[in-house]
Amino acid sequence: MKSSPKYGVLMINLGTPDAPKTPEVRTFLREFLSDKRVVDLNPLIWKPILNLIILTIRPAKVAKVYQQVWMEEGSPLLVLGNRLKNRIAAALENRFDHGIPVEMAMTYGNPSMESAANKLRAAGADKILVVPMYPQFSSTTTAAGYDRLMSSLKKCPHWPALQLIQDYADHPLYIKALANSVRTQWAKQGEQRHLVLSYHGIPKRYVSNGDPYARRCENTSTLVAEALGLSDSEWTHVYQSRFGREEWLKPYADATLKSMPEMGIKRINVISPAFSIDCIETLEEVTLELGDEFKQHGGQAFDYIPALNDSDDQLALYLDLIEQNTQQWTQ
Repeated sequence: MKSSPKYGVLMINLGTPDAPKTPEVRTFLREFLSDKRVVDLNPLIWKPILNLIILTIRPAKVAKVYQQVWMEEGSPLLVLGNRLKNRIAAALENRFDHGIPVEMAMTYGNPSMESAANKLRAAGADKILVVPMYPQFSSTTTAAGYDRLMSSLKKCPHWPALQLIQDYADHPLYIKALANSVRTQWAKQGEQRHLVLSYHGIPKRYVSNGDPYARRCENTSTLVAEALGLSDSEWTHVYQSRFGREEWLKPYADATLKSMPEMGIKRINVISPAFSIDCIETLEEVTLELGDEFKQHGGQAFDYIPALNDSDDQLALYLDLIEQNTQQWTQ
């Protein structure tokens, strides 16, 4: 008979609407954009803008975008994330003589932190390893997720022991996985192209105030380029997904890709290392929007390299993160 689990694993990601429809998208955006970690403007200024303008105009537009990438089983972020979670749980089941419960939770939307934590408690886990699915730490993502987790535990009469992972931007298995995915793409298309590493942007002001995100992203890009043996002229580091009028991290992905054909770079691959799981930002913004803009400005070949998702390399990475951060619980 297998013994009760000594600990559980909680994987956290940003979130997704429950359906690719305007009401569900509006609910999601309201929760997401109301978080002060995400938008730190004065509430007296921001709330009227959010409620009277953004939540009136954007939900319908965003819903149409989600409809383009929605999978039969649901949101790509949730479907692909669950596939990885299930692979991790199965591997842990085989590795240990007791089951290790694994749950995934979203900072915004479902499955909620509360529901995931309750499942881990029901499975008998009194210690929880929290694994952010953000490779590079930012106060807007990882810290926001930890805020939500702590808030969900306010009503818990007995807190579990928590082990929090900050990020894995320079983890050797993460760098190896990214490099392998690039080599696989090059082999598939039969040529090595200029590599663009595109990260989700944040306002530059956040970094100026101490957020380490840009530094962690730059570290990842440099290590991937070194692993692939690329010279400085063979790869480019950019930031996508900016919103609003203030300055965000540069160089901007759209402006950079538009200028590349004039510089003689007409055949590229784009990878988005900040996304562990493919989602609307990679499947629509990168694959469709950036790809179209690049070709409209003279680009000849554009292919997106998928996120690590539930690949063998991603599985090996997460299992190593779990093993390294739970040694004190398994001895």
